[in-house]
This record gives sequence, C-alpha cells and structure tokens, in this order.
Amino acid sequence: MATTKAQDPAADSRRWAALFFIGLAQLMIVLDGTVVNIALPSLQRDLGISDGDRQWIITGYTLAFGSLLLLGGRIADYTGRKRTFLIGLLGFAGASALGGAAADFEMLLIARALQGGFAALLGPSALSLLTVTFTQPKERAKAFGIWGAITAVGGAIGLLAGGALTDYLDWRWCLYVSVPIALTAAVGGYAMLAESQNGGRARFDIPGVLLVTAGLVAIVYGTSQAESDGWGSAKVIGLLAGGAVLLAAFAFVEGRVPQPMLPPRLIASRTRGGAYLSAGLAMVGMFGAFLFMTYYLQVVKGYSPIRTGVAFLPMTVAVLVSAGGLATRLLPKLPPRMLIVPGMLLIAFGMLWLRTMEIGTAYVEGVLVSELLLGLGAGVIMPVAFNYATHGVDQRDAGIASASVNTAQQISSSLGTALINTIATSATADYLAAHASQGGSPAFAKKAMLEGFVTAGTWTAGILLAGAVIVAVLMNTSRPEHQAVTEDGEGAGGAEDGEPALAHP
Repeated sequence: MATTKAQDPAADSRRWAALFFIGLAQLMIVLDGTVVNIALPSLQRDLGISDGDRQWIITGYTLAFGSLLLLGGRIADYTGRKRTFLIGLLGFAGASALGGAAADFEMLLIARALQGGFAALLGPSALSLLTVTFTQPKERAKAFGIWGAITAVGGAIGLLAGGALTDYLDWRWCLYVSVPIALTAAVGGYAMLAESQNGGRARFDIPGVLLVTAGLVAIVYGTSQAESDGWGSAKVIGLLAGGAVLLAAFAFVEGRVPQPMLPPRLIASRTRGGAYLSAGLAMVGMFGAFLFMTYYLQVVKGYSPIRTGVAFLPMTVAVLVSAGGLATRLLPKLPPRMLIVPGMLLIAFGMLWLRTMEIGTAYVEGVLVSELLLGLGAGVIMPVAFNYATHGVDQRDAGIASASVNTAQQISSSLGTALINTIATSATADYLAAHASQGGSPAFAKKAMLEGFVTAGTWTAGILLAGAVIVAVLMNTSRPEHQAVTEDGEGAGGAEDGEPALAHP
C-alpha cells in the first residue's frame, strides 16, 4: 500500500481557495435556474410576452443546459478542464448581460439559451476540477459536503434573490446579477486552479451528440407541451416516441464508436446508476416544491415576492445543517444507500405534508414543516450522490461522469416540473368542473389551486418512494475504504471498473 505524502500547507490552502471559486460558479448555475421565476410576471408585462410563451424563459435555459451537458463534459476532458471552466464563466457573463438588456422576447430567449449552453460547459468542468483537486478521502468528503450544500440551497437562494431584486430594483437585475459573480469566479479560478486534461487528440462523438441532444429536447419539449395540449395529443405522443427512439439509437451508437461521448462503462455501474437516480429524483421534489410553494405563498396567501423569498430561508438552513453537519461526517462511514434512502423518504414526507395545508393554514404549521423536511432530505442526498457519481472514475472520464450527474439533475427537473405541473393543472380543472356551482369567489379559485398542488404533491411523493426502493435494492455499495493516495493522485488499489473501493470486512 502506498504511503500518503505529507501535505504542503501552501498547496492545501490553494486547494480550499480553489474550492471557493468552483463553488461560486456552481452557485451561479443553480441560482440562475430559479432566480428568474419570481420575476416572470414583471418581465412578461414589460416585454409583452404571451401566457403561452412565458414558459420558454425557464425552459430555454434548462433545455440548452440539460441537452448539451454530455458534450460539455467531453470537451472539458479533452481540451482542458480549467480552460473550459474559464470559457464557460466568461460566456455565461456575456449571455447574462445580453438577457438583462433584452428589448423583446426573442432577444431574451436567445440569451437564456446561451446561458444554458455555457452552463453546460461550466457545470461538468467545475465538478471534474473538484474531483481531481480533492483525492484524500476525508478532504473529499468535506469538499463534496460543501458542494452538495451549494447545489441544494442554490435554488432557494435564487428565489430569495429574485424576489429582492424584482421588488427593490428591476427584473433585469435577476440576469445582471450573474455578471459580477461569473467574473469573480473567473479571476479567482485563473489564479488558483491547475490545468487538468486527458492526453491525446480530442475526438468528439458527433453522431452521439446529435442523437442525445435531439432526443432529450424532444422529450422535454413534449412533456412541457402536455400541459397545454394534453398527454393524448398526437403532437405530444409523437415527440415523446421520437425522443425515445433517438435515445435508443444513441445507446446503440455509444457501444460501437471508438470514443463514445458517454462510455457504457460509466452507466453500467450500479453505484453510479443509483447516484444519478437519487440526484435526479431529489431535484424533482425540490423544483416541485419551489413551484407549488411560490404560487401558494403569493397567490393563495398573498405574500409579496420578497416575503416569498424570505419564507424559503428555513429550507436553506435545513440543507446547510444536513449537508454540512450530518452528511459530511457520515459519508466516509456509511454505505451510500444508508444516507440516500432516508433522504428520499424525508423529501417524500415533505411533499405529503402538503395534504395538511388549507387556505388558512399558518406558515409555521404548513409551509415551514414541509420546507424543513425537504431541506433535510436534500442535504443528505446531494453530497453522497455527487461523491458516488464520480468516485472511482478514471481521471480521463472525470468530465463526462460529472456531466452525467448534472444531466440527471437538469433533465429530471425539467421533466419532473412539466409532469407535476400538468398533474396540478389537471386536478385544479377537475375540481373546478366538479364544483362549478360554488364558483365565482376568490376563495373558491384558491381552493381549486390548492387542490391541484395537493394532488401533484402526492404523486411526487409516490415517485420518490418508488425511487427510494429502487436505490435501496440497486445501490448495494459498501462504505468507502480510507485508502491512501499516491503522489500522482491515483488511488492505491482502486476498485475495478470504476466502482468505489469497498471497505474490508
């Protein structure tokens, strides 16, 4: 067994400084997924956007982000992770400035798609830099605990920031705010990060890129259209079926090209499969909660945008306590499913708590309880999922493994939000039809909306409970071994086929 080299204090300090700037970039990516949500009514009025088109302000970002992540991960691996990180930051800053200055809907939509595209470069390069920077088990657990907390709280921080910026400045600042964050992370990253990349000439899997991008876009677009057209419409069925065929063709191609964009060895691992599934389902629960609680607080309870943002702060605190204080300490000591499964159950119970809420339910008795359950659950899941999504992966695959877990999050949040929003809308319409004789009053409209939220929350909880069972069976990995790391950063006695090394009995 190789011996561990004594740590250089200067190098150690540099690593943690680098983590700050990597984490800042990740916060910006996650924050930008929700910061515009609360500003939607204001920007819709200013730019004259129709009700049918307003969804694209959100979907334009998530579609570009999720569908291009795998390509971004491979670019990071072969052209340099630091270089890709810096290009992603500068591009994101430019796209954010363009969006803030948008004069019409088309310009804003282009800016949001560009933000998503540059985020697809930035996300996997940031996580792969974290993976190759922290190789000692204890340091790695701490770094991923911080990373997981940032990822989990970023959405809630975005809602708070969006409310404050919209109330006190203007909706345009929800986009402008990313410019100084990106530039700060770029300057710090340039100074603190070391370059890391695969050797050899870059060869990109163009057929794979086209197939997976087209397939994911078709499925996400089809799911989003189901809200207005219905699941039985020919358009929705055609998009979903076409997307499934394209993704099946992608899987076929990846097993036969010399340098696949998504090497089959990565997703063949039960450990990484469980990590991808848990990260994706956690985002379904969290984004569903953001959607329901935002409308519940503003429409049903009459909260202002800034008050709504403040109402999400307890969820942020719960995530920080859970990820930083609990998951970080337990991650090196327990098998991953011993943390992930309870985390998924907590999120499911948080969604089920919606069933107790009425129009007159006090914040402390309703929203607060749900937020705490959701925050504690997400904080437990995220550090473990991100750690095991990349743990044991060869450095040449660090970028694509990082992209895969980010793709799982983005696509799951897009699909999940569209799915549960369709369920909520349908349940509200059914309630209005069944109680038409009571219609006409604002209280009745609020009751119908709440009925939709409760129904969708119940379905979401069922999805999470099913996912918890799958992870419990699938992710049978033992706790990680505290193995030594050689001078070149490669683990001694790594597990076969990219699996995390297992503890000796």
